[in-house]
Amino acid sequence: MSESGKTVQSLETALPDPAEADDVIYNPSMDRLREFSEHLETTTEFGSPSYVSEERSRNADKTKNAVDDDFGAADYDRIEGAFAEASEREMVCVDRQMGRHADHSYVCRLYVPKEFGRIALAWSKLFEPVEDDGDSTPDPDFVTVQVPDADEIAIRILPDEGLTAVLGSDYTGEAKKSFLRLFMYYAKKKGGLGLHAGSKRVCLTDDSGEDDLKTVGQAFLGLSATGKSTLTAHGLWLDEESGESATMLQDDVCALLPDGTVAGSEGHGLYVKTIGLEEEEQPALYRAVTDESAVLENVDVADDGAVDFDSDRYTSNGRAVIERDELSSAGEDIDLGGVDQVFFITRNPVMPPVAKLTPEEAAVAFMLGESIQTSAGDPSKAGESIRVVGTNPFIMGSKGEEGNRFRDLVADLDVDCYVLNTGHLGEGQKDIGVEESVTILREIARGTVEWSDDEATGLTTPSEVPGLEISEFAVADNVANLDEKLAKLRTERRTHLDTFEDLADDIRDAVY
Repeated sequence: MSESGKTVQSLETALPDPAEADDVIYNPSMDRLREFSEHLETTTEFGSPSYVSEERSRNADKTKNAVDDDFGAADYDRIEGAFAEASEREMVCVDRQMGRHADHSYVCRLYVPKEFGRIALAWSKLFEPVEDDGDSTPDPDFVTVQVPDADEIAIRILPDEGLTAVLGSDYTGEAKKSFLRLFMYYAKKKGGLGLHAGSKRVCLTDDSGEDDLKTVGQAFLGLSATGKSTLTAHGLWLDEESGESATMLQDDVCALLPDGTVAGSEGHGLYVKTIGLEEEEQPALYRAVTDESAVLENVDVADDGAVDFDSDRYTSNGRAVIERDELSSAGEDIDLGGVDQVFFITRNPVMPPVAKLTPEEAAVAFMLGESIQTSAGDPSKAGESIRVVGTNPFIMGSKGEEGNRFRDLVADLDVDCYVLNTGHLGEGQKDIGVEESVTILREIARGTVEWSDDEATGLTTPSEVPGLEISEFAVADNVANLDEKLAKLRTERRTHLDTFEDLADDIRDAVY
């Protein structure tokens, strides 16, 4: 019995049967979903729909779950109220499948009011239709009810029941993350670990001098807008004529399983940032975003349909839902058969372009989650330093236990781990751009990087990287007062790790 006097079962049964209720439009076509919100649409020069939402980022400070938070009667009442709304007004209900892995595939059901069909339109493009087994209304594993015009903003989650209520927000990202959050939670319950990460498969020649290709599985952990999507989707400038290739499998959320498989979640589309998107720098991504199949959100689109990706007229967190089929670097499959390399993306200005980590140091990097706050999280703090465990703001349950499990998984699987700085060194005088990061990733995959111990930082860093003058990026030469800054940083890191009671001592002792 919940604190509000309602059982969770009664909350579920309060929702209308989508196939029988007169006020529920069940699994409408994409064209119909677009029609429902045509009063909100601006059509772009590419023929795609563009919308502007009232809420333009997630409301992390107004999100509570029944595992980590003090979840009282008022919280259950909010969920009950959202479900009541779904029973009393005309709603759109869409079922989609999240994930393809046998043990990590879920039926997801989203309810939104008809006039906000644009949310269902964008969300539906991310996940695949539910496989038809003859049952027109499959039993959902996860259910989200989103009521954008509620009087207050509140996101309430019952993780073990797979139920989420999104009140007062019309941001598509809240619908998307309501399901991905549960995907990661259930991965942990099943012995794996959910990751806010992109994954890719790289096939290339190695450092042996032989012509045979080898396959390398890579995963990228990073907060939104730190380069995770860019690096995951990048082709690495490989020699395609010789059969080399880099294939993006997942862009946002996946699950590292005990056997080394990285199970994907989104099988149909991606939810990408558009600010500063340029055709010359990211041609594949640009083509997908400018295809008529995309759905734009909070992007500056003029009345005549002209799109300005450089403008932050509404927000710097402009987004596009794109279809995987329109992204040339995306593979047909979404699961990575085995992971060999994990990269933690940071923008800490005293970190080298890349450093190789032991399993314990990798767990430190996981727990630190050091980066720069972006507009996708808290726009009011964009640009400030931030620490988010696992670079994953959607963890539910003990964060210390997540760090322990990450250490155990990468150690058992013999995964090589790295921290990758995609920002700059020092006070900004030495930028680490996409070209430098891509060169590093390619040569690490190829096995041509030579490593040595860096006395200045105490880290294992490259001494030679083919195609890159790595010596120009020495931290000691680019960061003023380095010893003082590193001492302060290590003290802050130890203090941060001490806040996690469940974290293993050998991880605490590996602070770098």
